[in-house]
Amino acid sequence: MRVAVIGAGPSGLVTLKYLITAHKFLDTEPIEATLFESEDAIGGTFAHRTYEDAELVSSKQLTTFSDFRPNADDPDFLSAERYVEYLKDYCTHFNLWPHIKLSSRVTSVRSGVKGGHVVSYVDTATPDSHPAEYECNALAVCSGLHVTPNIPTFEGIENIPEVFHSADFRAKSQFGVDKTVLILGTGETGMDVAYMAVNSPTKRVLLSHRDGFLCAPKRVPDPVILPILGNKSDPTHFNVPVDSSSASLFDTAYVHHRLRDHMLLWEYYDFFIKSTLWLVGGSKYGLGQWIGGISDGRYHASKIFFNKSNKAMPYISAPYRAENESSLLQRIRSSLIQVDIADTHGRYIDLAPWPASFSPSGTVNFTNNNRPEYTRLRHERIEPDIVILATGYTQTFPFLTNSSPTPSALDTRDIWHSSDPSVGFIGFIRPSFGAIPPLAELQAQLWVLHLVSPSSVGLLDPADEPQYRLKPAETARIQYGVDHESYAYQLAVDMDAAMGVGEVLREGWGYGTDGWYKLPLVWALGANFNAKFRVRGPWRWEGAREVLVGELWETVARRGGFFGHVTLSGLPMLVFGTISLLLYLLDPLLELVWPRKRAVMKQ
Repeated sequence: MRVAVIGAGPSGLVTLKYLITAHKFLDTEPIEATLFESEDAIGGTFAHRTYEDAELVSSKQLTTFSDFRPNADDPDFLSAERYVEYLKDYCTHFNLWPHIKLSSRVTSVRSGVKGGHVVSYVDTATPDSHPAEYECNALAVCSGLHVTPNIPTFEGIENIPEVFHSADFRAKSQFGVDKTVLILGTGETGMDVAYMAVNSPTKRVLLSHRDGFLCAPKRVPDPVILPILGNKSDPTHFNVPVDSSSASLFDTAYVHHRLRDHMLLWEYYDFFIKSTLWLVGGSKYGLGQWIGGISDGRYHASKIFFNKSNKAMPYISAPYRAENESSLLQRIRSSLIQVDIADTHGRYIDLAPWPASFSPSGTVNFTNNNRPEYTRLRHERIEPDIVILATGYTQTFPFLTNSSPTPSALDTRDIWHSSDPSVGFIGFIRPSFGAIPPLAELQAQLWVLHLVSPSSVGLLDPADEPQYRLKPAETARIQYGVDHESYAYQLAVDMDAAMGVGEVLREGWGYGTDGWYKLPLVWALGANFNAKFRVRGPWRWEGAREVLVGELWETVARRGGFFGHVTLSGLPMLVFGTISLLLYLLDPLLELVWPRKRAVMKQ
């Protein structure tokens, strides 16, 4: 079998690795695989569309792959530069380099005369090079190839002295000195750029939004208890990253399907998120976020993507903090419990509505969004020197034919279309709170397994899919959001890689003197780390238990405080475990009076 992989970002590299190592795990002949990358280096977005001091918002524990772990001295959140170095080491460790063709841009993919696919590509390092062809049985699309900056149009924007997309932003020096900088977009890139701007010798920094955002903590909140007594936080203590902290037991693992498919889980976490944010920071709209909240119609855990770039938030909230914290209720709350408030040293970022237009003199006319930020700015004459468009990207697939499926049209686990499973799309999902690379690893495992042995994957029930999908409004730009934990566990179940209770206990008991409790506790209390799903199943790896009882045990054990142990572990396990137990006991009766609806199965 020959397989082509397009794109050398994390998704492409992990797919290539599972293809060339499949014969070591599965009953198959070695697969010949070649990866095509249009750039002259691997790394994808992390290498080619990053900027000074860029840092991953997902933790190293979650983002790194199951069988190639980060260094022990790496911080919880890797820099983009360090992550690219990690990916290069990954290629070296698994000997991927001989299978990677850099500076090779795929121009088209067509059906072969005798079946399969014909990939045409050109050498971008050689001027006027002639197209070459690669015939293959299957194709993994791991890049949009044409990743184009999304450029909104505004009347009069040509009157601004300097306008550029965040794709062209590289360093603080681009802000200049004593300039007014307007950043459009409050995603994680927009937040990063705003934070860098306000900590540069700029005159003023403004950040425009359309309909708010939710600034989420990267770590489990570790607030000061009774600060009124002079208690202070320990600056040397770093709580566990949020994306590594949620307990999977009875949340995604061993959940009865009636509870899993019900909105109760979403409602619980919606309440938990809002109440926790309010309790420790005073605002339900984000951690220490006093302005720019998502509109109530959109603000629900089942609909939103969390913004984990939170360094800019203290600067955005600064002009509004004193007024919002002045009420009696807020004074009482903050005297009992309060997250640390960063000192902005008098600097602030003006949150602003979305621009309506720019005048001939370069003055920005903001849309009246009936929010406090419009009231604050409406009488000011603001003439930006620089406008930075942090407005995202659009991905297109010019090498595919019009009849080829695209990520938005996939019907099987968001990986392939049932009409042609030989074309897999890896990494084209967006978790609300989590990371794409570990999900891409699980997607690659399932797709390669299905390529080699469709019968071992079995029938994939579409009824399992709604439970892991986000539920955005029909008008939302992004319709491919998933819950990281639910989606990861579903893919593991599809591959028969999720351990049962007895197996977890046996695996722990059989691993050293302390494995009997460490492995079961990591399985129950930790997030759905990919290493959990390498202990058994078709991709079983002997090193998985060591990762669980070593590195990941230390991560779970480091989680501390009321919010770590009680709200993220004890309470959901008690509530959902009890409900699931009752449902399992009552299931025969429920099936008689309320049978489960099943859709047509997909192979």
